[in-house]
Amino acid sequence: MSGPQRGDRGGHAALLRAAAPEDLDAVVVIERVSFSDPPWTRAAFAWLLTAPHMRFVVACDPGSGAVVGYIVTSVVVDEAEIANLAVAPDWRWRGVGARLVDDAIAHAAAAGAGVVYLEVRQSNAAARALYRSRAFVAVGRRRDYYRNPVEDAEVLERRTRGGGA
Repeated sequence: MSGPQRGDRGGHAALLRAAAPEDLDAVVVIERVSFSDPPWTRAAFAWLLTAPHMRFVVACDPGSGAVVGYIVTSVVVDEAEIANLAVAPDWRWRGVGARLVDDAIAHAAAAGAGVVYLEVRQSNAAARALYRSRAFVAVGRRRDYYRNPVEDAEVLERRTRGGGA
């Protein structure tokens, strides 16, 4: 990321920046309210801060600086994966998730990835609509991928403009 970026849709701006150690408590709270499967731990998020192939970005309220969302992306050789994305309930439907996804796609393309993958819960209509709006298409299914409740994941991919795939 070249520096802080604003995502502004519907008049609600969010500042995007690289995650920092002081963001972890807020990220863990968002993680816990967003997912029914066992959430990622604080230690897992802390590891991301120094993992060379991982990119961990937070979205912040520009007024208070509070973390309102985050995305975790990995890029390995010519493929990328969005491993985790969540937005605080009060900030959903304000374009924060879209801005985080757009940023991840742009980063993946700049890093040489020709494709970005992710898994999404079959019943998560809001997330599936977001990814569809970002040109992701279904390419597969992972049976019983989620545990609480047990449910299939849809595997989505999105080709980038700058990569080898």
